[in-house]
Amino acid sequence: MKLNFRQAIDRMDRNVAQSRVGHWFRLDGSGAKRTRVGSKFTTELRGGLATFVTMSYIISTSALILTDTGGTCDCDREEFGPTCDSDPAYTTCLQTIKMDMITATCTVSCITSVLMGVLANLPIALAPGMGLIAYFTYTVVGYHGTGKISYENALAAVCIEGIIFFVLSVLGIRQWFARIIPASLKTATGTGIGIYLAFIGLQSSAGIGLITASASTLVELGGCPPEFRDENNVCTAHHMEGGPMWLGVMGLIVISILSAYKVKGAVLIGIILVSIISWPRGTTVTYFPYTQAGDDGQFWIALITFLYVDILDCTGTLFSMAKFGGYMDERTQDFEGSSIAFLVDSVGVILSSVFGLAPVSAFLESGAGIAEGAKTGIASIMTGFCFFIALFFAPIFASFPPWATGPALILVGSMMAQSVVNINWKYIGDAVPAFLVIVIIPFGYSIGYGIIAGIGSYLAINGFIWIVAKVTKDRVVPPNRQDKEVWSSFMSEEGAFGILPRWLQRTVNYCRGQPVRETNEEQNIDGNHIESISLHSRHSNLHRRMSHADSEISTEKP
Repeated sequence: MKLNFRQAIDRMDRNVAQSRVGHWFRLDGSGAKRTRVGSKFTTELRGGLATFVTMSYIISTSALILTDTGGTCDCDREEFGPTCDSDPAYTTCLQTIKMDMITATCTVSCITSVLMGVLANLPIALAPGMGLIAYFTYTVVGYHGTGKISYENALAAVCIEGIIFFVLSVLGIRQWFARIIPASLKTATGTGIGIYLAFIGLQSSAGIGLITASASTLVELGGCPPEFRDENNVCTAHHMEGGPMWLGVMGLIVISILSAYKVKGAVLIGIILVSIISWPRGTTVTYFPYTQAGDDGQFWIALITFLYVDILDCTGTLFSMAKFGGYMDERTQDFEGSSIAFLVDSVGVILSSVFGLAPVSAFLESGAGIAEGAKTGIASIMTGFCFFIALFFAPIFASFPPWATGPALILVGSMMAQSVVNINWKYIGDAVPAFLVIVIIPFGYSIGYGIIAGIGSYLAINGFIWIVAKVTKDRVVPPNRQDKEVWSSFMSEEGAFGILPRWLQRTVNYCRGQPVRETNEEQNIDGNHIESISLHSRHSNLHRRMSHADSEISTEKP
C-alpha cells in the first residue's frame, strides 16, 4: 500500500511536470529552459504549507497591533480622554476593526503571494511586514490615533509609497538603491527592529505584560493582574503575579522548545495553545468578557521612512531568500525574476493601503518552505491558498489574546537579532552607527529615527576621517583603518558603473557607441557556467586585493 501511494505521488509529479503548468513553473522534467533542478509538484505543495504554518502568526498579530491605531473608530476625546479607552462604544468598534484587519491581512497576503508565484516564479510569500506594522501603528498613527498623522493620511502615505516603488521597480533603481547602503547599517536595522518587536511583545497592549510603565525608571517589571494597573498602565501592587503574564511566558517556552526541535508551525502551535487556555470564562487568565472599562511635515517624514524601511526590509528579504534558494547570480548580485518580484511587491503595497493595512513585505519565514524543498512559485500559490482558507476562520484568529501572540513577537525578535554577529564591530566607524541604530529603534520607539541616527553618525564619523586622511595625505588615519568595512564592496567587477541599473548601462553604452554586455539570463547560461563565472570573479577580486595590499606594503618600506 505504501509503495502504491509512493508510485501515485511520483506519477502525479511526472504528469504535472510534463503539463503546461510544469513548463510555466519550470519544474524538473518539464523540458523548459532553466528548469529548477529537483523541483517536484508535491514538494512545492509541502513547502508552501510549511511557509504558511510558519508565518501564519501574522494573521492575528498584525490585526492585534494594527487595531491599536484605532482604525476608523473615534470618540469624544474631551470626555473620554485622548485614547478613548473608557468609551464602551469605542471598545466595541475596535473589535469590529480587529475582525476587519484579520480579513484584510488574509486577503492581501493571498493575492500578493499568488501573484509572486504566478508571475515571478519564486517560493517567497508576502504579508504585512512586522517592522512596518510597528512603525505604522506606534510611530505614525500612534496608540488609538494619538500620533501626529491620522489613520487615513497614513494609508495615503502607504499608497504613494507603493506608486513610487512601482516606478522605481520599472526603472530598475530599487535593488540598486538597496545595495548602496552600508552593510553594517542594513544588519543593524534588522536587529533593531527585532529588539523593538520583542519590546512590544513584552508589554501589555500587544504582548504578555511583563514590562510596564514606571514613574521613576520609565519601565519596570510588571506582570500584575489588570485590576492592579492604574490609568497609566503602572502596576500598583502584586507584581509578577498576573496569570496572563505567566501563561504568556509558558507560551514562549513552548514555542522555543518546539522551534529547537524544528517542529513546523511551532509559533502557531504556541499561539493556539495559549489561546485555548485563555478562552474559558471564570479563570484568572480568561480573555472573555472584555472589560468596559497631522501635519504635512510629519506626513512626508512617514512617507520617506516607509520608503527606506521597506526597501531594506523587503528587498533584503528577497535577496537573502534568493541566495538561500540558489537563484542569486554572484557576479551581477541579482536574481532571476527580480524585476517582476519588485513589481509584485509594489502592487502589494498599494493593495495594503486600499485594505487599510501597513505595507506588505517578503517574509523571511519563506525560508521554511525553501528548506522543505520548494523551488518554484507553486509554493507561494499554495501559501496564498492557505491564506484564503484562513479567511473563513477569522473569528478564531480574532479571539487570540495578546499574551498568546506576545511570545511570537519575542521569538521573531530573537530571530531578527541573530544577524548582529555580522556587524563589523572591530572598526569604530562601522560599530557606533550600527549600535545607534540598534538602540535608538527600541528606546526611541521609532524605526525611522533609529535609521536616521545610524546614517547621520555614519556620515559624520567616516566623513571626518576621510577628510582628515585626504588633507594629511594619509598621514593621520585610524590605526586599524584596514578593519573598516569596504563600503564599495557592493560594486561589481565593472566598478562604480557596474552598480547602475542594467537599462541605464545599456543607455550609456549605446550613447558611447560601445557594445552592450548581455546578462546571464539573456545569454541563457546554465547554472554551472554561472558558478564558474562567479568563481572567476571572486578569484579576480582576490588577486586585485592582494596586488593592492602588496603595493601598499612596498610604499610603506623606508
